[in-house]
Amino acid sequence: MQTAAVSSAMSWWPFAILAIAIVLIVVLITRLRFHPFLALIAVAILVGLLAPVGSLPGEPRQSHWVAAVELATAEFGAVCGRVGVVIALAAIIGICILESGAADKLVRRFLALFGERRAGAALVAGGFPLGLPIFFDTFFMLLVPLARALRLRTGRDYTLFVLAICTAGAATHSLVAPHPGPLAMAEILKVDLGWSIIVGTLSSIPVVAFGWQVAKFLNRRCDVPLRETAGASLEDLRLIASKPESELPGLAVSLLPVLLPIVLISTASFLAAFGGAARLGWGYTLLEFLGNRNVALLVGALLAMALVVRQRRMDLASLGALLGRALETGGVIILITSAGGAFGLMLKHAGVGEAIRLALAGREVNLILLGWAFAVLMKFSQGSATVSMLTTAAMVAGVVQGGDLPYHPMYLFLGIGFGALGLSWMNDSGFWVIGRLSGFTERETLRTWTVLAFSMSFAGLVETLLLAKLFPFK
Repeated sequence: MQTAAVSSAMSWWPFAILAIAIVLIVVLITRLRFHPFLALIAVAILVGLLAPVGSLPGEPRQSHWVAAVELATAEFGAVCGRVGVVIALAAIIGICILESGAADKLVRRFLALFGERRAGAALVAGGFPLGLPIFFDTFFMLLVPLARALRLRTGRDYTLFVLAICTAGAATHSLVAPHPGPLAMAEILKVDLGWSIIVGTLSSIPVVAFGWQVAKFLNRRCDVPLRETAGASLEDLRLIASKPESELPGLAVSLLPVLLPIVLISTASFLAAFGGAARLGWGYTLLEFLGNRNVALLVGALLAMALVVRQRRMDLASLGALLGRALETGGVIILITSAGGAFGLMLKHAGVGEAIRLALAGREVNLILLGWAFAVLMKFSQGSATVSMLTTAAMVAGVVQGGDLPYHPMYLFLGIGFGALGLSWMNDSGFWVIGRLSGFTERETLRTWTVLAFSMSFAGLVETLLLAKLFPFK
């Protein structure tokens, strides 16, 4: 009896750790106004300390306390290694296209083509195909200068312009290969990769359209002003916005620093997904190198620097000062993003994801609903949509094995993918990228982006359940 009681307590302890971590993060950042980096890294270490003794990598060679600190800092470094260069280069591209007038040029063309009343819809429609092959964080960092320039040009609807970018890029990250999560899910769930791309793209369209309506509602409820962010000041942006169009760079060179990295990354991703190495030989090697996101963004950054030097007639010292401002912006985002990633991974080491899986195992529920709910919980508990998709797909595949589904397994793919869009909060790198680059406070980001993401996630669940009922394709 005593052993059973201890086992039951241990099975619920990860949930207690998750609850403690959530409360502390929210209180430290929103109430006590701790810097997010300090709050996230401190709570990541605390999660390690609260994890059962002997459960952390490095034990028993190290004491549990030392292992908790070392593992949290190691995970911080691992996340930083994956995102640091990308964020820094994207920050350089952003400030250079702002300072050169390229962002304002693009905005003026947008407004001329679609009209001021449809500027936000144009961002959604134009951003959706661009978001198909690009990581959401990178996609947002490349396009947010357009939202800031649009706000200066139109004088309104800044929340709408930011959420338009989010709406365009969010769903594809969870549903369309070559994004890593959908790519791995297709393999785990044994669905055809080509069909997963087609179905994932088509299924995203109604959800993006619904997300756009939610974005318009949130814009009316939470009108966020355009604020100073590290980098280009509002006064600098106003001076650029007041220039005659003849003094701005041409449309093609304005697009190049943003579009070329997207094209290079997209090409390499699709070639990798569809066996380009066998057909192209050394050409594939070159495209794979240029399509590496670090290399592609470096190319974009060099083009953006050349553009701002030409437009502003800068010397190298002035360019260096400008880039210093961009890297200050990027550095803070890197610290916060990496600390958030470390926090999520420490929750994983503490057994939170496994505890959720065991709590749901063996229960008679709709598998689409189960996959969606588990993916939402995983996203909420550890922050990464990709990890959420991989973990949930593996769990659902184990449940399905040997069973007979009443619908095509592609619907499980969709349900899990939409679930991974789920609850984005302070342990998600996308939350901090959106908030910091937009100038949103944490509370404003929760009231806008978090609500938008969950609304799209739930709409995706409803769509999937309806399609599975009406068109099971058994």
